[in-house]
Order: sequence, then C-alpha cells, then structure tokens
Amino acid sequence: MNDIFSACRDGNLMAVKVWLDNTENDLNQGDDHLFSPLHWASRYGHNTIVEMLLSRGARVNSANMGDDTPLHNAAQMGRLDVIHKLIREKAEVNALNEHGNTPLHYACFNNHPASADELVSCGALVSMCNKKGETPLARARPELARRLAELARSKGQDLKTKIPFSENVWKGTTRTRAKNGTMNHENVDLRQLNLKGKIASSHSGETWKGRWGQTEILAKILAVKNITSRISRAFHEEYLRLRIFSNPNVLPVMGIVNSKNLATISPYASYGSLYHVLHESTTTVDQSIALRFAIDIASGMQFLHSLEPMIDRLLINSKHIMIDEGMTCKVNMGDAGFSFQPPGKLYNPAWMAPEALQKKSNEINRKSADMWSFSILLWEMATREVPFSDLANMECGMRIALEGMRVSIPPGVSPHLMKLMRICMNEDPAKRPKFDMILPILQKMVV
Repeated sequence: MNDIFSACRDGNLMAVKVWLDNTENDLNQGDDHLFSPLHWASRYGHNTIVEMLLSRGARVNSANMGDDTPLHNAAQMGRLDVIHKLIREKAEVNALNEHGNTPLHYACFNNHPASADELVSCGALVSMCNKKGETPLARARPELARRLAELARSKGQDLKTKIPFSENVWKGTTRTRAKNGTMNHENVDLRQLNLKGKIASSHSGETWKGRWGQTEILAKILAVKNITSRISRAFHEEYLRLRIFSNPNVLPVMGIVNSKNLATISPYASYGSLYHVLHESTTTVDQSIALRFAIDIASGMQFLHSLEPMIDRLLINSKHIMIDEGMTCKVNMGDAGFSFQPPGKLYNPAWMAPEALQKKSNEINRKSADMWSFSILLWEMATREVPFSDLANMECGMRIALEGMRVSIPPGVSPHLMKLMRICMNEDPAKRPKFDMILPILQKMVV
C-alpha cells in the first residue's frame, strides 16, 4: 500500500479514511495520468469509499488526462451502485472524453445493460455521436440497442437525428490536479501567479485573480510593510494549518508567496464571495438556495470547530465565504488572520458578537462568537440587506458593544428561521447552540 490511489483501487477503507483525516491531503489530486481517488474507487466499484470521497468534497465531474470523469470509469466497468451515487451527486451523464465518448457509450460498448438503462433513465442521450460518428447504440448488442431506443423514446428523446460530436457540447468542471500540485509551495514567486486583476481590497490586503500553472487561483497579497525574518517564519508556520483539503465546505490555502511579498494562494471561486452574490451580482438567491448556503456554512464551521487547536483568527462574515462553480459555499481559509497582523476588530463589526467587540480574543468563547456571526449571515440571506449599512464601522461597533443595537427581523421571514436566528443570537454566549446542533434543524427546513 504505497499511496491513496492504491488504497482506492484495492478498496482499503481504513487506509483511505486515515489519509482523508489528514486535513493537508488533497482528495482532488491525481496520479501520473490525473486519475483522482474518486476515479479509481469508481472504476473498481468500491461503493463505501466512493460515498466517503463524495462526502468529503471529491469533485464528481473532474476529468483525468483523457477527459474521463469518474462516471465514465464506473460505466465502463458496469458499476451500477456507483453510477447511482455519482448521478445523485450531479455527475454529468453526457460528459464527453477526448474520444467524444459519453459514459453511455462505454456502458453499451462493454455490454452493461443495467448501467446503460440507468444512464438513459437519468438523461443520457442515445443519439450523441463520438468523434468517429458512432452513437452508443451503434456498437450495442441488438437486444440492448432496441431496449435503450424504446426507453429513450419514452423519455422524450428524438431518435431520428444524430447529435454530431462537438467540442463545445460539454466541458468538465475542472481537470484533476497533478499529485504534486498542492505540495511544498511555500516559496512561490509572485511572478509565477500571472495575476490578472484586483477583485477586492481590505485592511489586511488585496485579493487578485490569477493563474498558477493550469489552475485558476485567488492570491491575497497581505498588507505587511516591513517583512522581518520573524514575520516570514511565523507566516510559514501558521499557513500550514490553513491547508485544509478534506472538507467540501472549506476553501484551502494551497500555497504561499514568502519573499519580498507575503501572499496566500487559494483555488478560484467562480461566483466570488457570498457578499458579492447577495449584494452586488444578479444571481438569484431564493429561500431554498439560501438554506443550502446556510447548511454549507454550518457544515464548514462544524468541521473547523472540531479541529484542535481551533483556528481562532478567522472572523465569519459574508465577505469570507466563497461560492464555487457548483454553488457550494466554502469558508475561506485565505481570510484567516496571522499573528503578526493587527486584530482589526472594527473592520467588519456588523457581523461580530457583542462580547467580541468588548473583550480581548483570549477572554471570549470563539465558538459562541462564531455562532452569533452565523446568525447575522442568516439574517443577511433572509433580508438581502447589509447589516447596519448606514453606519460607519466605528459607530456600528460602538453601538453594538455598548448600546445594545441589534438587527431587527422583518415580517415575512419564515417563523422557523426567525426562531433559529434568535437562538443563535442569544445575548448569553453560553446559551448559543453548537453547529452540530443546528445542522439537523437547517436540513429539516429544506425538506
């Protein structure tokens, strides 16, 4: 047993779990041919490992060197249970690989009737041509071809016209990262990042969009003027705790620039911050999406609160939550503070608990303070308003801390959500719930 890829091929569940429990391990990395752990587990039909990888944030539509997705691998081998799981997690049933083959092509070519039936039932197109002009039915056995054609017609597919191959029919969400793509990058040169434009600025630094090799990234250049050897050493030591790849609702720091500039490097999130989506973009966030966002954030925070010691320099607000191409919210580790930076308590006071504005950080319960911040996020998503937007930061912080100023919950908010907000915003920090307590409540609201 040499690595995670061997463990996934061999079905060694314990080895996979131990590997995943190390937060620095990137479960979306690939081997020499860019097969991810999910590719191998899907190919060999290890259902429990597939389930575990997906629950930890494995990208269901990632592509290997030949543009095969895990669903291609499962269909090629007739792994019906795995196909069920992948499709449930929104695997693209008509994904094209480098030959133009879809998963249905492989299920038909290799005579896996049950898998082919499942794919067509879930929307796989029987008339889609590969680069050779072959449809999945072209090389299927006659009986299977007839059955699939009937099933496709019953699903409303037009079988009269073949769908020609096109490079633009479907593009996978991302190519699997090379296995060394997230390892030992504490000395990246800022010039390697191909920065394209500044997208945010705050007291702690500037955030730029860029590209690192084949990966789109966010680079946060820290506002540190005098970089001493002590600061450089602290930056490297503290950054290691931010390399969290093992949770789907945490955005890791992949690497850092540690020379004349200090910068963190994180994966790019195509929708930007939650703040941007709620207040600056045209993206529609209805109640069901808002609840999904809340579950994502609560899941990420539950995980971060389980770490020992806890990462205590990450203040939760909508500017520190990023949203990726799958509309999944992720707590951004790139926004965590470092010991050599000023605390900056009043930069985003509207989201901060009263006690966090009144006391030193070592005098408060960080978990309870985070729960208050989460309640403000719930309010923000329910109202689509910026809390206390009419006040300057200093005045806002002073009035929350000293005058008891609080957000008011307007009419029209779901009574269940209103009750949850009030519970999470209890004036007594000891009476606020933990994230593992409110997750089941949020999940019931979605049903």
